[in-house]
Amino acid sequence: MKKIALITAALLLTSAFASAQKYGFVDTDYIRKNIPAFNTAQEQLDKLSKQWEKEVADGYAEVEKMYKAYQNEVVLLSQDMKAKREEAIINKEREVKELQNKYFGVEGELFKKREELVKPIQDEILKAIKTIAAEGSYAVIFDTAAGGNVLFANPKYDISDQVLEKLGYKN
Repeated sequence: MKKIALITAALLLTSAFASAQKYGFVDTDYIRKNIPAFNTAQEQLDKLSKQWEKEVADGYAEVEKMYKAYQNEVVLLSQDMKAKREEAIINKEREVKELQNKYFGVEGELFKKREELVKPIQDEILKAIKTIAAEGSYAVIFDTAAGGNVLFANPKYDISDQVLEKLGYKN
């Protein structure tokens, strides 16, 4: 009987403690959109990305042009000439793919530039969130922008504006 009473008391204390936890949420998209440095960095990244996309598209257009010219002249070419033209087309296509990977690959220039421009801002946001969580004794802070499947969130628990204030921005 003592064990049952002890277990019941432990469960009651645990549930009382669990219900006392504070939860909050932020919308990091909203926070980033209200930070001018982030918007400037994003514009720079978009500009670079468009420039590099055009460069890659021009390269693929050149490959396509080489291939069409080859198809039009294939009946007039010797076996040796065919092999050389095919090799030139393949090499050009390989070059363009390497260029595309250089710019947009996992460790590409765009990734590195994003790390350089955006990561410091994101780190600053995370630091502010952690500070607010510690000061406000929050057990958990959810991010509604990260696709965390938050189906409902009461706006009174949204601390996004607090994060902006902590970062020195006003909305």
